Amino acid sequence: MKYDIVVVGGGPAGLAAAIEAKHRGVDSILVIERDRELGGILQQCIHNGFGLHIFKEELTGPEYAERFIEELVEEGIEYKLNTMVLDITKERELRAVNSVDGFIRISAKAIILAMGCRERTRGAINIPGTRPSGVLTAGTAQRYINMEGYMVGKKVFILGSGDIGLIMARRMTLEGADVKAVAELMPYSGGLTRNIVQCLEDYDIPLLLNHTVIEIIGKERIEGVIVAKVDENRKPIKGSEKHYGCDTLLLSVGLIPENELSMSVGIQIDNITGGLVVNESMETSVEGIFGCGNVVHVHDLVDFVTEESRRAGKNAARFVKKELRNHGPIIETKAEKGISYIVPHKIRILNLEEKLDIFMRVNDIYMGAKIVVKSDKGIIKKFNRPHMTPGEMEHIVLDADILKENKVSKLSIYVESEGS
Repeated sequence: MKYDIVVVGGGPAGLAAAIEAKHRGVDSILVIERDRELGGILQQCIHNGFGLHIFKEELTGPEYAERFIEELVEEGIEYKLNTMVLDITKERELRAVNSVDGFIRISAKAIILAMGCRERTRGAINIPGTRPSGVLTAGTAQRYINMEGYMVGKKVFILGSGDIGLIMARRMTLEGADVKAVAELMPYSGGLTRNIVQCLEDYDIPLLLNHTVIEIIGKERIEGVIVAKVDENRKPIKGSEKHYGCDTLLLSVGLIPENELSMSVGIQIDNITGGLVVNESMETSVEGIFGCGNVVHVHDLVDFVTEESRRAGKNAARFVKKELRNHGPIIETKAEKGISYIVPHKIRILNLEEKLDIFMRVNDIYMGAKIVVKSDKGIIKKFNRPHMTPGEMEHIVLDADILKENKVSKLSIYVESEGS
């Protein structure tokens, strides 16, 4: 099998990338999805709040996904479901398997990686105690309830305040469960402010900052958890322990970009995000292989995933048509004080069009601060930010002409706050 572009992943990132590539004049496109249907994680996100940026209206996850699935079908883009990609080569050959075709080899002129991310499990955070049933990741519970029709528990404690955990606190409450509390190790929530308000405060569910679960109690089924306050080093404080009776513990303790496939082909990975290192065109360190969505860095809003993925699809099409330039000046980006990471990691000046979109996260809560963009020539621009938190991604836009005219070779971004 031969295609111009093969997209690995049929979630929101893969769908948007494939459709955009089609709009840019590439007809030979294949989307490969390992699940039984297209749409990815959106299919289990039955709450609203999606599409405010892209469609200027509130949609549920399945509604948002359906718009892209319908467009994919209308455009005649080929896709394979229940298909697992086993490996990829630097020559852009994919090996995959499914129950219909068996083992298949696919060659592509360009590949777009859009595998999304997975949840951290109990094993990743090493909670002491027994191993009873009733300990699940929040996303697994979400799928059981919203797609499979199974209620996972009646007395629930949630560890971690990521967006899925916050949303599941509300979802479990609406299904009749008693949600005891949400504990968060850090001094701030890992989720969006709107989810804290709409999912916890509106339902009188306590958010315990600087707290963690130090023991799971129960033999066959979980019977309770021991929760303790932590100090500035994230270590439990003796004497602060409290017992919460529950039959279910949901974990919302972080997401990990799904990059085993990427690493097998030798693509460079960012040590901070666990995601792909990409340039201005969303191209990885292996020529002709692009990435987008949560496989690059974990996003808050699916609208941002769509915008980023369209950029990947457009540039994959440019690569196929030999319109991308792999020479000329390169700008290295660097995250400095207050910034955890920056995407993109490298910028090839000759491929810039009118503007450059830069995404990042701060590593603390900042009020009345500024995001400062500085080059080797001096400060380029400052962006006022009345409120920033690690749970919400920051987005800035730079005029490409400024970078070109000043012959910038390095770009550093940092937070300027009162007293700094």
